[in-house]
Amino acid sequence: MSGTTNVILVTGFLGCGKTTFLNRIIKIFPKDLKLMILMNEFGEIGLDGTLIESNELEILEISKGSIFCVCVKTDFIRSLNEIAQSIKPDVLIIESTGVANPSDLKKDLKLSIFRNRFKLSEQICLIDADCFEDAYGTFVSVEKQIESSTLFIINKKDLASSRTISRIKNIIKKHHPSPEFFETTYADVPLERFIPREGKDVFQEASDMVPILPDQLEQAINRLLENPDPDSTPPDRLLSAVYSWGGNNIESFKKILPVLPEQLVRAKGFLTQDDTIFLFNLVMGRKNIEVYSPKKDIGPLLNRVIFIGPPEAIDLLDKLSRDFPDLIKKSVFDPMENN
Repeated sequence: MSGTTNVILVTGFLGCGKTTFLNRIIKIFPKDLKLMILMNEFGEIGLDGTLIESNELEILEISKGSIFCVCVKTDFIRSLNEIAQSIKPDVLIIESTGVANPSDLKKDLKLSIFRNRFKLSEQICLIDADCFEDAYGTFVSVEKQIESSTLFIINKKDLASSRTISRIKNIIKKHHPSPEFFETTYADVPLERFIPREGKDVFQEASDMVPILPDQLEQAINRLLENPDPDSTPPDRLLSAVYSWGGNNIESFKKILPVLPEQLVRAKGFLTQDDTIFLFNLVMGRKNIEVYSPKKDIGPLLNRVIFIGPPEAIDLLDKLSRDFPDLIKKSVFDPMENN
């Protein structure tokens, strides 16, 4: 392509339905346009990329912290450079980690080394209607995501009352004079609103993309790291822990669920029983286990569960594992220690 890459930012707190939303867009995206997805996951290993229902789509994954935080800012800028120089998609969808503060994105896309290659066309925030009020009152990142977005998808409306949804809208309106809302289940929205029509005439011309020399890229990154934005540190103190599961049936894993630390905000993983694969999800205390048919090879991720929560929750999880010997701690990731 010779024009700009239109960038769509998709934010939203952990477990709000961002991956479901992405899968809906992928299914109807125009075939004559090139789409790329950059997925950002908080912990050391990522599961969301395996949940994307396409084997042909180009996906770039960045883990071990938020791409808007100094902890992986270098990886993010390098990835943007690769996208601008080599991949050159028509549309780039950035799915940020659920605990990100995305307020820095506009500045990153406008770095002089990118020569106007990127245009931020949409900033979408997905809201879990059932959990939003608790998350908003607890985590700074939720407020930052609202402030950085222009369009709001209130998802999982079937789990919340109309009064709750009204309160959610009023909270968002405190940050925006005229926000645009969609109320949905399973992120089912009129997708034509978010993707370009067919034909590349919709894209503006960008400046000629002269290859960036390695020294130029390093200088740009060093300038960012020397003068970090005050908001580029993690807004909330959360850790990510990876556990393996050695149990031989799903019922034995279910015995753990009632005693999991209440402070856990997110957990997900693939579990097996014989030839059946199960997907486990936890969102702010709401737990679900369902049979899952993977579209991709997830062999290395089988019987791995990722838990996200404050330090005290991860400590309690460690103590709990002593009572359940099949739950074995593999690693704990702290973005502040990797900052």
